[in-house]
Amino acid sequence: QVQLVESGGGLVQPGESLRLSCAASGFTFSTYTMAWFRQAQGQEREFVAAVRRNGGYIYYADSVKGRFAISRDNAKNTLYLQMNSLKPEDTAVYYCAATRTEILSSIRRADAYYHWGQGTQVTVSS
Repeated sequence: QVQLVESGGGLVQPGESLRLSCAASGFTFSTYTMAWFRQAQGQEREFVAAVRRNGGYIYYADSVKGRFAISRDNAKNTLYLQMNSLKPEDTAVYYCAATRTEILSSIRRADAYYHWGQGTQVTVSS
């Protein structure tokens, strides 16, 4: 049974940091491209960051480049998202997702992913 369980969300003030984790089980984590997406209330789910299976290729949305860092620990079957300099517009439910594809044009698309976590809420507000 495939499971992706996110944790680490919460309420923070602008400029602060959070680290999200995604614990994976039920599939061979090291053979999957992993990603973070987010969905703000009333908006479509959007790509945040992705990392290919060996960690050698990493991709970010322009809106988070330079502030967020995605990483993975294949020995622990865990995906991370370090979020620094958080802004109110980063407020959303954050989801981790898994796919076997490594095609660059597909990695940023939500419909390329077939395993999803339940999401963790991140709220940035003063």
